[in-house]
Amino acid sequence: MNEEVKDFLHLKLNSWLLAQCKSMGLKKPTPIQENCIPRILMGEDCIGCAKTGSGKTLAFALPILQKLCEDPYGIFALVLTPTRELAFQIADQFAAIGKVINLKKCVIVGGMDMMIQGLELSKRPHIVVATPGRLADHLDSCNTFSLQKIKFLVLDEADRLLGGHFDKQLKKIFAVLPKQKQILFFSATMTDTLDKVKKMACNKVFTWQEKDDAGIATVKELDQRYVLCPKDVLDSYLVEVIRTFRTTNKNGCIMIFTDTCKNCQLLSMTLNDVGFTNVALHAMLKQKERLVALNKFKSNHIQILIATNVAARGLDIPAVQLVVNHVIPNVPKEYIHRVGRTARAGENGMAISLITPHDIKLLHAIEDAIGTKLTEYKVDDKEIVTILTQISVAKREAEIKLDETDFYEKKMINKQKKLI
Repeated sequence: MNEEVKDFLHLKLNSWLLAQCKSMGLKKPTPIQENCIPRILMGEDCIGCAKTGSGKTLAFALPILQKLCEDPYGIFALVLTPTRELAFQIADQFAAIGKVINLKKCVIVGGMDMMIQGLELSKRPHIVVATPGRLADHLDSCNTFSLQKIKFLVLDEADRLLGGHFDKQLKKIFAVLPKQKQILFFSATMTDTLDKVKKMACNKVFTWQEKDDAGIATVKELDQRYVLCPKDVLDSYLVEVIRTFRTTNKNGCIMIFTDTCKNCQLLSMTLNDVGFTNVALHAMLKQKERLVALNKFKSNHIQILIATNVAARGLDIPAVQLVVNHVIPNVPKEYIHRVGRTARAGENGMAISLITPHDIKLLHAIEDAIGTKLTEYKVDDKEIVTILTQISVAKREAEIKLDETDFYEKKMINKQKKLI
């Protein structure tokens, strides 16, 4: 697309869509919207790759809604996404744009009542946004809806969907879709898994990748640091990192990433106990609990969010000043997605990774991938000594409390359901 595209008018969108964009304060399409919308309207399959926050959702939502108006029926489009929170976020954007045409949409994700979802599907909504596992469950358990006439299939965060974890569920879903449809693939990174995409295509494929995003990169506004610490006192170092950061950023929003649901919950309980009010976001929480936690953080009511990788990608989370890797991810790509929650839209941000001696190789792999050396973030070891006992006691009390709940029982049930 050339540089003459100045506003949405040049994208040949209907007047009602232009009015909706204007009412939402959208003055100019983002690069991925400029390039992908016209090709989707022309009937081409599309592969779009751009970082989180680049407007990928509207890049497929706007042309889908335009085509829906030409031939309105349900179920018109199926959008698949790897996480529940991202599914609700996508559905909200469809609803915001489509409210003037009385758009009917439904969200099909785990953690919600299946009977209510089945009833919604039977009413033939225009747009279905779903996670693969729950949609596959519905295909197994009821015949009150059909996906045989959809015009659009969207895979958002396509590299995660096609990475192997969802293969069984996707096979079941794809088997009931029509052969002729438009397939739209969007992702924050272009990986080898997207080679599968062109084999799945039904039409001519248009591919667009953001020029300044070679798949793995971090922005220059991001100050990337590390703290070297012994593994058995990791939590104490985390508390000191937060305290030190808070001395100069009293109201700054902080996202802390860890590796498992159990550690996420324990860390949340521990930090709450020592005075750092926070909310947790992980797969073992009920869906309503996850939405409440996310909304508290997004509204700035609570300024610390502790999460597993479920929150690292795709979610529209407002300004975050600090990202902390409590446990460093195993692959550089996940590091990129985590730290991408801060230093967005030209704003400055900081990412601090807690590194144990066993993590040195991972640190070097990340530095090689991003082409940047992380610098050391200084913490006061004397302060660590003074809080060591307090943090250890708080952690142990949290473990005892967790043992008294049905957390581990729920974990086994979810594993059996292959939800985590």
